[in-house]
Amino acid sequence: MSLDKIKNIVLVLSGKGGVGKSSITTQLALSLSLAGHSVGVLDIDLTGPSIPRLFGIESAKVTQAPGGWVPVPVHAADPEAGIGELRCMSLGFLLRERGDAVVWRGPKKTAMVRQFLTDVLWGEVDYLLIDTPPGTSDEHISLAETLMKDAAPGQVKGAVVVTTPQAVATADVKKELNFCVKTAINVIGVVENMSGFVCPSCSECTNVFSSGGGEVMAEEFNVKFLGSVPIDPQFVMLVEAGRTPSYPAGTSINGQAMESADGQPTNNETKESGQLVAKYPKCSLSPIFKDITAQVIAACEAR
Repeated sequence: MSLDKIKNIVLVLSGKGGVGKSSITTQLALSLSLAGHSVGVLDIDLTGPSIPRLFGIESAKVTQAPGGWVPVPVHAADPEAGIGELRCMSLGFLLRERGDAVVWRGPKKTAMVRQFLTDVLWGEVDYLLIDTPPGTSDEHISLAETLMKDAAPGQVKGAVVVTTPQAVATADVKKELNFCVKTAINVIGVVENMSGFVCPSCSECTNVFSSGGGEVMAEEFNVKFLGSVPIDPQFVMLVEAGRTPSYPAGTSINGQAMESADGQPTNNETKESGQLVAKYPKCSLSPIFKDITAQVIAACEAR
């Protein structure tokens, strides 16, 4: 059974599409790796698999081994730097072309989710993050049923629920919280994504979509509020072009002063060498996720 040697399984959920579940999953994975933990990321968003693109490994292919699939490495462990290994599995690695549409009915989606949970050879992993599609339909039901049947007691630590601040988003995400109640999935906490916009030209962080909706929702459902995450174009350029984040002098995000740097490429098509895990700590979102990750680790250890 491929889940046998995984210590902690954490789901990333949201009833609303476009709230940034995959972005949150990516940064949680990087933060856990930077904390020295070995991490696996399972992308079960079958019709919109974006994890390969976010980690910059779209061209990678999954290899077969006796007993199942070998997940794709993002980076190896570096014990001297205190960095854990990070690997991924996604339907995106199995498509012939990146733009191929996945036009499947419910039973085939259900079978694929079950195969991902049983046939991927993760080996020993500290944290497996499962990036889910929006809604509470076939993939979610299959995921909950399979984990309930195959995961060891206490192995599934719970879910991180992602929302954006607007009322139209929190109304849909409340359905996901109700889904967790009905399927007995523990809610680790709520993350409010897109809470503000970090201007690339000055030191301002502006609340474009308002803020606070996620925290109010968390209080309503009596679950922990893990934190607010602004939109940072520097993170977008980091994952799209590999550019190391650089901020104007005086930029401060959530009270954290960001380093300024000169000589960064201005051409968006320029691909910078170097590993994502080495560049991410220079992003304004890194200290925010360091705190969110610490709360997730504490919640997992408490269960």
